[in-house]
Parts: sequence; structure tokens; C-alpha cells
Amino acid sequence: MSDLSKINTYKNPVKILQDLIRFNTSNPPGNEEGCIGYINDMLNGSGFETKILSKASKRPNIISRLNGLKKAPPLLLYGHVDVVTVKNQKWKYPPFDGVIEDGCVWGRGALDMKSGIAMMLAALIRMKEEGPKPPGDVVLAIVSDEEQGGSYGSKYLTEEHGYLFKGIKYAISELGGFTFYLGGKRFYPIMIAEKRSCHIRITVKGLSGHGSMPSNGGASAKLGILLNRLTTNNLPVHIGPIAGMQIKAMASVLPFPKNLTISLLLNPLFTNKILKLLGRKGKILDPILHNTVNITSIHGGEQSYGLPGRIDIGLAATLLPGFGPDDILAELKKIIGEEFELEVNMSEYLSPKLDMGLFETLKEIIDTSDPLGNAIPMLLPSPTDGRFFSKLGIQTYGFLPMSLPERFDFTRIIHSSNERIPLEAIKFGTDSIYRLLQRFI
Repeated sequence: MSDLSKINTYKNPVKILQDLIRFNTSNPPGNEEGCIGYINDMLNGSGFETKILSKASKRPNIISRLNGLKKAPPLLLYGHVDVVTVKNQKWKYPPFDGVIEDGCVWGRGALDMKSGIAMMLAALIRMKEEGPKPPGDVVLAIVSDEEQGGSYGSKYLTEEHGYLFKGIKYAISELGGFTFYLGGKRFYPIMIAEKRSCHIRITVKGLSGHGSMPSNGGASAKLGILLNRLTTNNLPVHIGPIAGMQIKAMASVLPFPKNLTISLLLNPLFTNKILKLLGRKGKILDPILHNTVNITSIHGGEQSYGLPGRIDIGLAATLLPGFGPDDILAELKKIIGEEFELEVNMSEYLSPKLDMGLFETLKEIIDTSDPLGNAIPMLLPSPTDGRFFSKLGIQTYGFLPMSLPERFDFTRIIHSSNERIPLEAIKFGTDSIYRLLQRFI
């Protein structure tokens, strides 16, 4: 392939995405080395200098920089190349082939988040080749291991090589900018904050004994009571400032009476009723108005005829901004009672700082890209690598714009079988990021 052909390929986000999908970077184990090597070759072939940093040989990260006019602080673009497993999923097309069918690129990572990486790379290479120079330097960080905690990726980079991000105020990454339809309007939620991750263990204890004997009141019986309480009771409603900002922004453009219905979400007396009334849309909004817990593991008993004296239940919790481990433990105790032991195994850091300085620029880009679209701030219900960069004082915006048709349910397709992205959405996002690189000041 000639140098010109390579450069043209490097500016084609669809081709980049297909190539990225073809690297099986399922995490665990990750094995991102080949995919990062491909990106390194692409950047080097486009005239970028790169730095590869690794905590483990098969789990590298790559950093590069496009020099700007020094009229603005550097802007960080970052994202991860590891993906979740396809185990026990049935796919229409092979998940690591990058097939183009029905106007979409199909494959694991098509949404989360190899399409975002492809958009960033194509926009950055296009800017280097065609200009103009960005107002400030653009730092690119492509990392491993986001799906399993970031220890080999963003956590490692920010803790061991934080100097590489000196002077950066704002970053863009996942997850936001995809189309969300409600009440006949088209919204583009831009993530400005995210919930905090917290892992909890509940211990259920009871008398052990032989499996042939009656076990009323044993740990297994108590487990049934516990699970029933967890699955039939809601955690309390909390109307935080960021969720309030998001819902008010939606209500401000919705027609009557839908605007009043959405506004009632901000009244705790009506929140759960309105969420139920909204159906699928309500399920999407529910976690920005509640702390959440989900059972992820149950362990107990090792013998065929031995009654377990102890059963451990693992919970994955996500906490709203302003809430900590003690708050979620108190909420859980009100639901399950005092007879069970609760212990926090892990609680992630979440910066209380919120800097909206770049939001209006991102909103203007959406307005230009889609005049009928409405950019709104969003609280992301799940944690991302943004929590690590926030420790360096960097505000992350979830801004990987995707113009999606109304029947395309982003939240159902991401992480599931038949993950895919429309070709038009890839172009839309690449052009939007290119506009951002011209005007982040």
C-alpha cells in the first residue's frame, strides 16, 4: 500500500473501526497489545510521535500529541480498546469480523468504544494532514483495561505518569452524544458527571449441618428472605443538582403536557410513578434518581450434603454524586434489616468538582451538526475512566456524538449480542470531533 493510500485509510473512521474490531481484546484477559500496536503504526505513519507505557507487557497504553497554537490549554482525547466478553451470546455475524451489513458495522466494541477510538483517530489525523492547527495541543491517550477496573490502563497512567497530562483542563471520552428520543424530540445527552462505584458484601449466617436434616432458619432460608427484600424494595429517591439540570433541560424543549410529566420526576412524591409511566425511557432515567445495587455473586456451601453455615452475596452499587459508602449501607439496612452483616470491599473516588466551561462549545457543535437536535447535560449511571483523570483536575465530557435512528436502542445494544453502529453515525461523530478540535478555547 502506498503512503498516500495509507493516509487516506487512516482518515477513514469506518475502515479504522473494522480493523480495531478484528483484534479480539475481550477483557479478561484483554491482550490489547496487537490493537495498540496497530494504532501505533497508524499514528507513526501519519507523522505523530508516540509513547507506549505498560504495567504489563500484553496490556500497553499509547500517548501522542498534536501541537497547537498555545492559545488554549491542551485538550485530552482518551478511550479504551478492551471490550466485554461475547461468551454465551448468539450473534448474527461473527463478533470479531467487523462486517458491514444493513448500513452498520457489526462487532464487539462497535459502540463501546472502538467506534469512539476510530472517530478520534480519523479526526486527529485529518487535522494534522489538512489543518488548521488546533487552538491548543491535543493529547491522545488510548488505554487498556477499562472494562475490568483500569489497573493496567488509566489508573496506571494517571498514578505513575500524571506529568503527561499537565495543564489539561478538559477531556472528551465515553459515554455521551448518542441520540435519545423522548416526546417527539431528539436529544444528545453529553455526560458531565458519573456515578461512583462501590462493591459490598452481605454475609448471611446460619446453623450448618447434614443435608438430610431439616434446615428451617438456616443460612439458605435466610438467603431467600434477603433476596426477596432486595428485589422487591426500591432505594429512596434523590434529586441531585446534576440530574435536576438534565431533567429541566429536557422539559424545557418538550411540548405540553409532556414537559409537565417530565418535570414531575423532580418531585420525590411522584418520581417512581412517572418512571413507571415512561416505561423503557423511565428505566434509563431511573439510575440518575436513585443509588442502585445489583447482585453479582453468591457463594456458599462446598459439600453435596453439607448445609452451609455462611453465604456471601456480592453487590455492585453505583452511588450518586455526594453519596458515600456509609450512605448506601444505611439505605440497604432499612430494606434488608439489621440481622445481616454488610461490608464495603471497594469504593471508587469521585471528584465533587464540576467544570462546565466546555459545555457550551459542545452544545454549539451539536446544534451545527443537527439543527433539530437538543444537547443536554447528563449524569452517567455507571463509572468510567473519567474517575481517574478527575484526580488530576481534568473534567471529562462524554462526547462521542452518534446520530442514531429512533428505532436504534443504544442502551439495549451496547455490551449485548449484535452490537453495531450505523455508518452515518460514525461520520457524524468524526465530523463533530473535528469541529471540536478547531474551536476548543
